[in-house]
Amino acid sequence: MFSGYRWPADVILMAVRWYCSLPLSAAQVVRLLAERHIDVSARTVLHWVQTFGPQLAAALRGYRRRVGRRWTVDEVFCFRGKQKLYLYRAVDEHEQVIDVLLRDKRDRASAEAFFQQAIARTEVTPTAVITDHHQPYVKAVATVIPLARHVRTGVHRRRGYTTQPVERSHVPTRDRLRGGRGLRTVPTGQRFLESFEALHALRRGTVKLRPFVPGYRPTRASAHETTRAIVTAIDVLGAQLKKAA
Repeated sequence: MFSGYRWPADVILMAVRWYCSLPLSAAQVVRLLAERHIDVSARTVLHWVQTFGPQLAAALRGYRRRVGRRWTVDEVFCFRGKQKLYLYRAVDEHEQVIDVLLRDKRDRASAEAFFQQAIARTEVTPTAVITDHHQPYVKAVATVIPLARHVRTGVHRRRGYTTQPVERSHVPTRDRLRGGRGLRTVPTGQRFLESFEALHALRRGTVKLRPFVPGYRPTRASAHETTRAIVTAIDVLGAQLKKAA
């Protein structure tokens, strides 16, 4: 997978990890690499992220906790210049992020595409879907998941289901997007956001680290040990990608 690249896999994976898990621009990643006598351009860093980030995200999906069957769905507004984009996101009853999908329209087709992608990737069909009162969700749920119970609610509810779990999960994504200069295109934005969510899942503990680090105990590990375990996990997955090429 890394053949033909000037720099070795560990350098490429380190740059991808920094860009996708920390609030850094490509130029800032370039400066950090330069401190280690690694001279690359910002364009090279972004190319690495676009190439290897989604592959790492796909590989990590096989190691995350099993997705629950109660999904809470919402959208985050993003911008490409002055154009508004919509990032569909969902969490399960354990507040694990299920999937993300960036679209240029907030309509029934986008909602249906999100549900279809999430079900295909997780191989889980929800029994309950919780959304706000956005009307396109009604037909989207009825079409894609006809047997699911659809609960329409809001954030500020004293009783019953609310959309607060997914709203809370938006915060890291909003923070990361706020520190950038916007998304250039929908496809490149989708690839970056998939990569970001995967690395964030590693830090939240929704991806199992023990398969990569034998003896790792998440309940006993310090923040330093967890950080080193994440680095090891990315390196191990990178080696697997290389062998699969």
